[in-house]
Amino acid sequence: MGQIHPHFKEVVQVLAVQVADEARHVEVFTRRAQLKGEELGRSTTGGQASLKTLLDEPDFAIAHFLLSVLGEGTFLNLLSFIERNAPDEVTRQVTHLALADEARHVAFGMAHLEHVLEIDPGLRTKLATAIRTRHDALANTAGLNEEVFDALVILAAGQWTPEAIKGGFEKVQELEQEMNQGRERRLVKLGFAPVEARELAELHTRNFM
Repeated sequence: MGQIHPHFKEVVQVLAVQVADEARHVEVFTRRAQLKGEELGRSTTGGQASLKTLLDEPDFAIAHFLLSVLGEGTFLNLLSFIERNAPDEVTRQVTHLALADEARHVAFGMAHLEHVLEIDPGLRTKLATAIRTRHDALANTAGLNEEVFDALVILAAGQWTPEAIKGGFEKVQELEQEMNQGRERRLVKLGFAPVEARELAELHTRNFM
């Protein structure tokens, strides 16, 4: 935000609201996670490296593309999954509200990128390169934390029987497919050919971000 000229006050305002949204998400999900008084887990090295690649990207359009269109777009599927499988009404409600915020972020990101690409079609090649570069930079990281994956399986299972766990695992597999298809659809909407969109969608970070 500090790098945007004050003339573009609407953009600064939208980004300021987005920061406030994310701060609220951190607070509400931290409170929910600590409801039973247990300590939170720790962010993995891979997760930190993934976020750092977004902060290190100097080009606003590219950073916005990687974060809002791909990362937050993927989280739309994740939050929908949690809302559907929430173990209680509070979790369902906070996830639903966070989902509405994230949908707004993704909508702004898509609108921004569509506008920029209309003016500068050559940016599309840079966006594809950014995906590949980020994928290569994170190739040696572990991807999604196993504890997060297991938690999603248990959440979807809803109970501890072997059959339920099997069903939860299958639901998480379906979630990952939905995430990939969502990224692919957004890339096609931004003008990528279907074949390239499919390839690029599959290169997105394994930790969802």
